[in-house]
Amino acid sequence: MLAEADGTVPHGSDSSMRTSSINNKLDQDSSILISKMENMERFVIPYSSEVPCDHNGQRMWWAFLASSMVTFFGGLFIILLWRTLKYLWTVCCHCNIKKKEVQKVNNFANNQAADRPPKGPDEKEEAPASEVGWMTSVKDWAGVMISAQTLTGRVLVVLVFALSIGALGIYFIDSSDPIESCQSFYDDFTLQIDMAFNVFFLLYFGLRFIAANDKLWFWLEVNSVVDFFTVPPVFVSVYLNRSWLGLRFLRALRLIQFSEILQFLNILKTSNSIKLVNLCSIFISTWLTAAGFIHLVENSGDPWENFQNSQSLSYWECVYLLMVTMSTVGYGDVYAKTTLGRLFMVFFILGGLAMFASYVPEIIELIGNRKKYGGSYSAVNGRKHIVVCGHITLESVSNFLKDFLHKDRDDVNVEIVFLHNISPNLELEALFKRHFTQVEFYQGSVLNPHDLARVKIESADACLILANKYCGDPDAEDASNIMRVISIKNYHPKIRIITQMLQYHNKAHLLNIPSWNWKEGDDAICLAELKAGFIAQSCLAQGLSTMLANLFSMRSFIEIEEDTWQKYYLEGVANEMYTEYLSSAFVGLSFPHICELCYVKLKLLLIAIEYKSEQRESRSRKRILINPGNHVKMQEGTLGFFIASDAKEVKRAFYYCKACHDDITDPKRIKKCGCKRLEDEHPSTLSPKKKQRNGGMRNSPNCSPKMMSRHDPLLIPGNEQIENMDMNIKRYDSTGMFHWCPSKDIEKVILTRSEASMTVLSGHVVVCIFGDVTSALVGLRNLVMPLRASNFHYHELKPIVFVGSLDYLRREWETLHNFPKVSILPGTPLSRADLRAVNINLCDMCVILSANQNNIEDASLQDKECILASLNIKSMQFDDSIGVLQANSQGFTPPGMDRSSPDSSPVHGFVRQASVTTGSNIPIITELAKPGKLMPLVSHSQEKKSGTSIQMITELVNDSNVQFLDQDDDDDPDTELYLTQPFACGTAFAVSVLDSLMSATYFNDNILTLIRTLVTGGATPELEGLLAEENALRGGYSTPQTLANRDRCRVAQLALYDGPFADLGDGGCYGDLFCKALKTYNMLCFGIYRLRDAHLGAPSQCTKRYVITNPPYEFELVPSDLIFCLMQFDHNAGQSRTSLSHSSHSSHSSSKKSSSVHSVPPSNRQNRSSKTREPRDKQNATRMNRMGQEKKWFTDEPENAYPRNIQIKPMSTHMANQVNQYKSTSSLIPPIREVEDEC
Repeated sequence: MLAEADGTVPHGSDSSMRTSSINNKLDQDSSILISKMENMERFVIPYSSEVPCDHNGQRMWWAFLASSMVTFFGGLFIILLWRTLKYLWTVCCHCNIKKKEVQKVNNFANNQAADRPPKGPDEKEEAPASEVGWMTSVKDWAGVMISAQTLTGRVLVVLVFALSIGALGIYFIDSSDPIESCQSFYDDFTLQIDMAFNVFFLLYFGLRFIAANDKLWFWLEVNSVVDFFTVPPVFVSVYLNRSWLGLRFLRALRLIQFSEILQFLNILKTSNSIKLVNLCSIFISTWLTAAGFIHLVENSGDPWENFQNSQSLSYWECVYLLMVTMSTVGYGDVYAKTTLGRLFMVFFILGGLAMFASYVPEIIELIGNRKKYGGSYSAVNGRKHIVVCGHITLESVSNFLKDFLHKDRDDVNVEIVFLHNISPNLELEALFKRHFTQVEFYQGSVLNPHDLARVKIESADACLILANKYCGDPDAEDASNIMRVISIKNYHPKIRIITQMLQYHNKAHLLNIPSWNWKEGDDAICLAELKAGFIAQSCLAQGLSTMLANLFSMRSFIEIEEDTWQKYYLEGVANEMYTEYLSSAFVGLSFPHICELCYVKLKLLLIAIEYKSEQRESRSRKRILINPGNHVKMQEGTLGFFIASDAKEVKRAFYYCKACHDDITDPKRIKKCGCKRLEDEHPSTLSPKKKQRNGGMRNSPNCSPKMMSRHDPLLIPGNEQIENMDMNIKRYDSTGMFHWCPSKDIEKVILTRSEASMTVLSGHVVVCIFGDVTSALVGLRNLVMPLRASNFHYHELKPIVFVGSLDYLRREWETLHNFPKVSILPGTPLSRADLRAVNINLCDMCVILSANQNNIEDASLQDKECILASLNIKSMQFDDSIGVLQANSQGFTPPGMDRSSPDSSPVHGFVRQASVTTGSNIPIITELAKPGKLMPLVSHSQEKKSGTSIQMITELVNDSNVQFLDQDDDDDPDTELYLTQPFACGTAFAVSVLDSLMSATYFNDNILTLIRTLVTGGATPELEGLLAEENALRGGYSTPQTLANRDRCRVAQLALYDGPFADLGDGGCYGDLFCKALKTYNMLCFGIYRLRDAHLGAPSQCTKRYVITNPPYEFELVPSDLIFCLMQFDHNAGQSRTSLSHSSHSSHSSSKKSSSVHSVPPSNRQNRSSKTREPRDKQNATRMNRMGQEKKWFTDEPENAYPRNIQIKPMSTHMANQVNQYKSTSSLIPPIREVEDEC
């Protein structure tokens, strides 16, 4: 049993083990089969009974790829075959043609006598000519269709690009589906759209193929390859009813043309923007294309692995994979598994890394270098904007904004747009940020039309161009600004432009611009002209430059409690110049009446009006009349020029109603009444219709500086003088605005030091000028013209002596040789010998200028010459100088101070005499009890014992250098210029104060006309045109029309220590003086020139004065005050000169500032003139024989002018030593002679 048992047991166990092994093998085979089945199911095309597709679910990717490959290589083969056949045909034809040509030559030689020559080769080719022309025309038509030079071509190119991007978008949508699937064309909407796109691409491909010159290179282009691998598969998908994602990602390569498309649309215009878009488009298109390839191979697998090593990756995961690969980061979370994918990544890392390392930094650099201020201005509805360009710096912008955005301006609703080609520094940027609500900055140039379009220049209210006042080459700076004007006017001819010009002669170039039009508000602010004009007016009335500069500058009121001179000065500084229309209540009243009413009742100072002439020839033109007198009656809608502290105060003149406001004493209560509202509802037809920004109207520049005559030109007082005038003598320029003389050679006006010492100069103007051959011209003509204005009589003209380098003055002389009473002393203002030779202690004014200021880089040294000259003059001592009173006591009267001269002769009960309160020759009005009674001597002394008492005005470039002019002042170096003592006293002037004219002119263009009228002496646009043509004044005959131009007011100073206003000078009210001067003499007072320590009430040795602008009515006067006033032209002062001043022993009459209206009865004038004519001629002949060939100092006088002998009596020992001023006894001194003024 055991054996049996042992035998059966092994047999049973062996069979069971065999069974289990078989089962295990079956299980393994089944699991392998299942896994294979699962893998096969993943790559089998989903089958649907609704879509007729392959029942076996096999892939058909090769069919799609084969369609593209066959198309590409088939076409390439055809092109190469065509080229080969064409080449062979050309070679064969070429050989046949040569044989035929040889044969034809032989036939031609054998048949020379034939009537008809054999046909040439050209005639044989006429048959195929039509065929070639037809192909050429089709080719040209296709080229036009795809060219971006025509509108059709641009539309087609843009459309192709847009459809390519649309096809790429469809690819992005389909990338979420399987790589290959069975889909019905009629049910798949995206496939239908893609089909339509590809049909269009196929047509466009045909056009490109026809237009291509080289078909082979066209076949190998990137765009052609994209079409080969994207267009044919779409048609295959329709045929097979299945979709294969395939190579549709190649449409991303179309992004490379993105920059070209933007250029066609005029979106990209700069090189940096084009380069940036090119780099970005190449980088992105390469990135997306490579991601599409990785997405295809990773989701499909390797073909030799039966697509079993694929992995499921979305398209955007592939995009992420390539980015981390290019950047060499490689996180490893996503990686390629297929062999094709890894092989592609190997080569892509090489190219992608190089592209990433080169393109990305360059893209970042271009974006970083992109202009921070390169945007465009967005206009705000209801808000105007102006464009400011030119010299944009922290100083120029801060000065401009300080004045333009001043709180005293009434509701400045204007946005300021700055345009400059250099980005602002940190300080300037901070300034822009502080004013960000009203200021914007854009980087660009006005010479570029694109930048002009960015700042909306066509809708701007005005364009302001700032100049660099401190440049070394003023002409180059003016040329730059003129080019800016040309560029802006070329872009938008009607834009209003206000530009700064440095040199006066460069203003003529603006007249050459066709669209430059004053009617549109175009203005040129010439800094040299205005600067010289301000300084010249200070020679006539010292301190006037400071007063005018403060009037058109916006200054905030600074209240000072202490009783100091700064308190009164700052009260006047707070006044500005405004314009407003006068109320209808003033219609019919005379100007003095309205002026008095405005000052007393409205607390406003009216100084000028815009007047429409009643004469027929000038009825359409309006003039600015400054203090015209009582002959002018106010018209409806007259524009008035006021001096006030606020724009709101000026509204009183417009709101004033006699019925409603006649009994009101508080001017603040004068507001718009019911009568005014009724007038607004029913406006008068005479009211102005074209209003300015401030309520003004554009004044005609053709007659703006001309003051209307108080009488008709043919009815000027003293018609006898016009009837008897010599029409053949030219005494004035062609406009009648300036004194004129024939041109003189510079050698005739040059004085040596000894000759100047022998000439007793007194009451003259000494101009100390620093300059050399290389210095820029400062324009001395603009300084001389106001001093030679025709509203001065000839004997009132102050002689002008220039002290400086002869080489420099020769360059300026071309513009000065037509002005009378001008002399030159070659030398240097730093030489005391030269200064003593010109009697600087007896001059009325010493002007210190420099033409070398802009050639120094260090700002603190720009004014070194002017400061040294000023300190040099102040340190000079004149112990034995002869003053007026001392000279009279010694029996000698300096030239110009003779009692018999008209300046001191009784005229209508008044006499003019030098002021002894300031140490200068300030005219006063003295009332005489009897005509023969002379004014008693005053105990004050006029002696100028030191240079500190000499009146000077020094031009500065750097405002901070004003601290060096006065050593005894307590000004802080950081103090603004207008708060310093030299500027307040009128002894210093800087061109920076003219910056305020830019904003003042923008708000009211009549302000510039008024300022130029006051300071230039009457320059007109006609005169500017003449100077532009000839660069010199042209003489004109004395006609009633030109003589009428002399009848205009001028600025003068009125002394109060004696005369008809002496009672008001000692404790009287300024308002009473204002009314008395206005009623009695038609003189308009507008300020006070007061001694600095006058408020102390105690005697002081300080002779410095300061300016008080428009004092209130109750302001208390002191006897030493000098009053700024606008006085009328005196027609008869020249007659007094003729009848009273000619004596063989009379001294030379110095130029004086007339300060009152003088009149002489017309009777006895002819008798007196005839009585003196014979002695004149005899004396003249005797005198000329005696003088022989002696030198003439002023050669501009006619031959019949009167020479005068000045015999000087013996002086003291001290005085004998002063050889630079006076000479020994009985010496005959060559006189400074004058032309007799017959007008």
